[in-house]
Amino acid sequence: MIEKIVLFLLEQQGMLASRIEKLGKQRAILQEQPDISGIAELREAYREVGVDLIKLLKFVDLNATGIRKILKKFDKRFGYRFTDYYVTSRSNHPYSQLQQVFKHVGVGAVVGALSRNLAELQEHQGSYLSIYDQPSAALKDPIIDMINSSVDKLTRSTNFLRFLGQHALILDEESPSTAGEEEIEDQKYHFMSLMLNLVNTFLYMVNTYIIVPTADDYSVSLGAASTVCGVVIGSMAVAQIFSSVYFSAWSNKSYFKPLIFSSIVLFLGNVCYAIAYDMNSLTVLIAGRLLCGMGSARAVNRRYISDCVPARIRMQASAGFVSASALGMACGPALAGLLQWKFKIYMVTFNQATLPGWVMAVAWLLYLVWLSISFKEPNRATEVNDATQNPASGQRVDIGQLENGLAQPLLTDSENKQNGDEDEEIDDSEEASEDSRKPATSIGSAYRLLTPSVKVQLLIYFMLKYAMEILLSESSVITNHYFSWNTSAVAIFLAILGLTVLPVNAVVGTYISNMFEDRQLLMVSQITLLVGIIFSFKVTRTYSAVQYVASALITFVSAEVLEGVNLSLLSSVMSSRLSRGTYNGGLLSTEAGTLARVVADCTITAAGYLGVGKLLNITLLPSLVICATSIACTFLTYNSLF
Repeated sequence: MIEKIVLFLLEQQGMLASRIEKLGKQRAILQEQPDISGIAELREAYREVGVDLIKLLKFVDLNATGIRKILKKFDKRFGYRFTDYYVTSRSNHPYSQLQQVFKHVGVGAVVGALSRNLAELQEHQGSYLSIYDQPSAALKDPIIDMINSSVDKLTRSTNFLRFLGQHALILDEESPSTAGEEEIEDQKYHFMSLMLNLVNTFLYMVNTYIIVPTADDYSVSLGAASTVCGVVIGSMAVAQIFSSVYFSAWSNKSYFKPLIFSSIVLFLGNVCYAIAYDMNSLTVLIAGRLLCGMGSARAVNRRYISDCVPARIRMQASAGFVSASALGMACGPALAGLLQWKFKIYMVTFNQATLPGWVMAVAWLLYLVWLSISFKEPNRATEVNDATQNPASGQRVDIGQLENGLAQPLLTDSENKQNGDEDEEIDDSEEASEDSRKPATSIGSAYRLLTPSVKVQLLIYFMLKYAMEILLSESSVITNHYFSWNTSAVAIFLAILGLTVLPVNAVVGTYISNMFEDRQLLMVSQITLLVGIIFSFKVTRTYSAVQYVASALITFVSAEVLEGVNLSLLSSVMSSRLSRGTYNGGLLSTEAGTLARVVADCTITAAGYLGVGKLLNITLLPSLVICATSIACTFLTYNSLF
């Protein structure tokens, strides 16, 4: 079967190469004797080759996908992980036919030759015509973009933008978009509405981390222990576990209304957080943070990007979502470090503990006004079928024809008849029927779609979020106890940690992920995180700031690398049924990470009853156990992590 595919592929490559060579000779003649009509004909001939090349790339992609699915079904049916052995033992062999299918050896040369000739012809076309017949700036031929898009999809190339965008776990459906669907996406897309969703993400992350440097002092001022800061910080995460579900469900009907509700609830939550000082009430303080968590609209932000942003810029929007989260995480503590004033207006106290609440309340109020004026609710009544009836005009390429491509079946009719019984049994798998392509309708059905390797990746995500939350939430208590750091010093420390997020992801996404497999990076980063946790323990009488800062950097940076690689791998292997609907992959990852934060913050408060001197080691011990467990699970499922 693979031999048949490869021989057909080689035959088509040779035909395309021959056509490009003949066109190259015509191009050389036209360069010596320019002719306007001849140039137009030559350009159109190149474009026809480009269309056939896209069909060929689609053929390769369909058959590579078919091979993967056959191997996957073999593993599922016989309970033996054969896929990894089969691919790794053959894909790099010098005589392997899989080189042609999975690495499209030879196709790259055809792609490069055609793209270069089309680009150069387009670039120099203006020199052959009158300035009145040709614009001063030559437009890029759309066929080149289509070729590059097809190659990118086939190779699954990794760069910083794609790597960063995958952190959002905004999954693409398996079926490609048609021209009509692209028109529908363009009708839904509204730039200012996208910006409002990204700003919502940024403000929420600022709101989450702005209280971290001062939460212990605030708790003490209300008569509680400093370690109660774990409950204060974690209250927001507790509410977010529930808010993520109802906001995700609400976004099925509207985006504007849940965003309005989110802004109002966050405004009220921050006001409660701020006035708790004058009311001398820890209950009001925690209630304010619970309200803030109930206003978490990150599920709406993700859903808007997934549903309303055109596919051609969805990766950029996803990267913007992740960048907004990272910047908010860094700006929160930095802003807290600046809010060091203390004054009273009437009976209301403004100090370093209450100012974060008042500042965020004002920020959410201004955002609410901006949202009410500028947000545009997308038209959900638009149907794809209506748009697809409109024929393409001009010289637009028939996308539907390209999607059909040269897609020859992997099995002949006689082979299909021979294997009919087997196909009927396999049809129970998730790719077999139309029903299996529908979104998950409950947490249970979503969980059943998770393979063992995906469950391990969610465990890893839980582990790294737990370790990061322990590090961040107890930082003010630990540094004050051992090093007598003030609020400003803690804020600077946390801001520096937050600012490492984007540079670290840039290095991993641009360079490291291109040199190593994701699963290799997954294992190495977990081991490095384990080293950082071990190095953080206090084992001697003295505990230096150098040891704490160094271990914190190792822990945080390795956790960031691990998060990027883990979510990038998750976005590639998670079921396509989790790409849309209420119970999507983004919601599952959010719930896993939020649950980790809740458990971590509760651990801090519980450990505080044994004394601040024992807090560090007691809270690090669960991190150590969970990290070691995730490493063991990764090792056991290593051959299935692809």
